[in-house]
Amino acid sequence: MKKNTSAIVTGSHKSLKKRLLDNWQLYAMLFIPVVLTIIYKYYPIYGIQIAFRDYKANRGMFGSEWVGFEWFRRFFSSPNCIRMIKNTVLISFYGLLWSFPVPIILALMINQLRFNRFKRVVQTVLYAPHFISIMVICGMIRIFLSPSGGLINLLAGTSIDFLSEASAFRTIFIASGIWQDAGWGIIVYMATLSNIDTSHYEAAKIDGASMFQRIWYIDIPELIPTIVLMLIMSAGGLMNVGFEKVWLLQTDLNKATSDVISVYVYQQGIESAKYSYSTAIGLFNTVVNIILLIIVNTIASKISEDTSFV
Repeated sequence: MKKNTSAIVTGSHKSLKKRLLDNWQLYAMLFIPVVLTIIYKYYPIYGIQIAFRDYKANRGMFGSEWVGFEWFRRFFSSPNCIRMIKNTVLISFYGLLWSFPVPIILALMINQLRFNRFKRVVQTVLYAPHFISIMVICGMIRIFLSPSGGLINLLAGTSIDFLSEASAFRTIFIASGIWQDAGWGIIVYMATLSNIDTSHYEAAKIDGASMFQRIWYIDIPELIPTIVLMLIMSAGGLMNVGFEKVWLLQTDLNKATSDVISVYVYQQGIESAKYSYSTAIGLFNTVVNIILLIIVNTIASKISEDTSFV
């Protein structure tokens, strides 16, 4: 027993050079993805300093004047700043609140189906919208909500232009997002549920457990680690409201609720060529995202029984 213990201790204190030589194949395989990550993910971060300069393309990054937090002050003093932050937060929060539970509920319902062919059909129908492009989705939304001949107006017997109603924009945006992405999210939870030993269900049936009891005491505990992981990943992009969809659905009449940070960054950076200003706004948005991610990760680690996922 002493020899085995000493061997383990000796192995754990191998020099770095010895460990590199023993596992050089693994480190060689990691070399290429690490280099690509540094080049395409970390090296561009160097350009963040544009947010603190009065960047001029003809002068370059280092030739442009350093202005510090001038662009941040300008953004926070702009008349639409509060509205854009509010709209971004509300769309993101409500989107997470309503869309996050839907794939979980659908996965639990589909898992109870015993006809495999019907189960596959349901899954295909639900996640098919995920493969439709944003451009086509927005075109379909405009057709469905058209005041003249739109499906919704025909069913309701009205002629309302919903996309011109600022109060309806968030509902349209979130509901269409659930329709498009909920089916794709089911795949992750179905994969987890498929790993549950069927003997658990059989034993529960013998003990007289109902369908809801089996879901509550077998399925949901198995899903909790995956739910926590997916929640953390969703929180990481909480402030990243989909630019393309907002841009395609936005009108002059619904800007009160559709004016978000991502659209404003595009307008200032691409359309108006205010590179430093748009970079500063994007940096602010990213910092808020990081803070939210840390908060959600901390909370999730406290309420999750399996902290290995956080």
